Amino acid sequence: MAKNTSSNAFRKIDVDQYNEDNFREDDGVDSAAVGPDENEITSLLTKGKGVEALLSALQNAPLRCKNQNVKDNALNITLRVLLSIKSTQIDQAIDSVEQNDLIDVLMKYIYRGFETPSEGSSGHLLQWHEKAFAKGGVGCIVRVLSDTNRA
Repeated sequence: MAKNTSSNAFRKIDVDQYNEDNFREDDGVDSAAVGPDENEITSLLTKGKGVEALLSALQNAPLRCKNQNVKDNALNITLRVLLSIKSTQIDQAIDSVEQNDLIDVLMKYIYRGFETPSEGSSGHLLQWHEKAFAKGGVGCIVRVLSDTNRA
């Protein structure tokens, strides 16, 4: 037989936390991400080191940051780097990107650049897209379009 207890502590448990159907945003959001260092990238571009500037911009991309101003600033910096690299140097720049996840980040910035075209940028970004697609393949495009972390 069950004992009648006066304890009601069991009623303070939130049973909804154990439900698998509850959606929760990723808790691992890096709020301290500030994006690429604009001074460093500007100095690399003035020295003619576009490939190093591209690598720095891609490695410091604020993908998990929720602050849209930080993301827009990083987009402007990265697009400035992409558009400053000449068409003849695109192959060299793509070959210098060793990691596949950086190719994905590059493709994210290319697609964001397509969203806000400027004078002559679309043709140049299409060349970048062609070279990045040649290295990353279809999987790169699928990962970028299905990823929830926008550049």
